Amino acid sequence: MKTIIFIAMVIFSIANSKAQDIKDVKGLEVGAEAPMFNAADANSGTFVLRDALEDGPVVLIFYRGFWCPVCNKHLGSMQDSLKMIESRGARVIAISPEKPEYLNEMANKTGAEFTLLYDEGYKIAQAYDVNFMPDMMNRLTYNMFLGANLKKTHSDDSQRLPIPATYIVSPKGEIIWRQFDPDYHKRSSVCDILNALDKFNGKK
Repeated sequence: MKTIIFIAMVIFSIANSKAQDIKDVKGLEVGAEAPMFNAADANSGTFVLRDALEDGPVVLIFYRGFWCPVCNKHLGSMQDSLKMIESRGARVIAISPEKPEYLNEMANKTGAEFTLLYDEGYKIAQAYDVNFMPDMMNRLTYNMFLGANLKKTHSDDSQRLPIPATYIVSPKGEIIWRQFDPDYHKRSSVCDILNALDKFNGKK
C-alpha cells in the first residue's frame, strides 16, 4: 500500500511540476557581446572575465555538476588537451551552479587544472541563455540515482541547471564560437575548439 501511495505521489508531482521547455532556451549566438561577470572559484578567489580576456581568448564551458558522468568525461578530455588549448593563447574555465566546496569534487574526478567557477543564483547561465528547469522525473533521477542533491549543492532549491554549452570569447568580448545543444550528451570537442582558436589566431 505504501508503495502505491508513493508512486501516486511521484506521478502527481510530475504532472504538476513546472518544468521549462528546453527548446525555448537558445543560448547566445556567435557575434553577440559576451556578458562580463565575476565569480567565485574553488579556493574562494574571484575570477573576473574582463581581466582574463586581457591575456587572450577564454573558452567558457557550462557543465551540470560533479555528479554528471558526461560532464566528468567532457572536462576530463579538456584537461587531457589543456596544453594544446593554452598553446593557442586561450584559457579554459568551466562553470556550474554548484557551491565552491563541490567544485573540488569535480576537480578530483577529472584532474582539472583549469579554473572551475560557482554560478551563484544562476546569473551567468541566465546571461548566456543556457539556464533551464529540468522536469520532475529528471530531477528525481539526478538526485536519487546520481547523488546530485541539487537543493543542497546549489544556492537555492529551484534545482535549475545549465545546458552544457561551450563559448569562446575573444579578447574584445565577442563570442567567436559556440557549441550549443539541448541534448546533454552532445558536447564540444577539443578538435573543434582548437580549430576555432586557430581560425581566430589566423585572422589577428
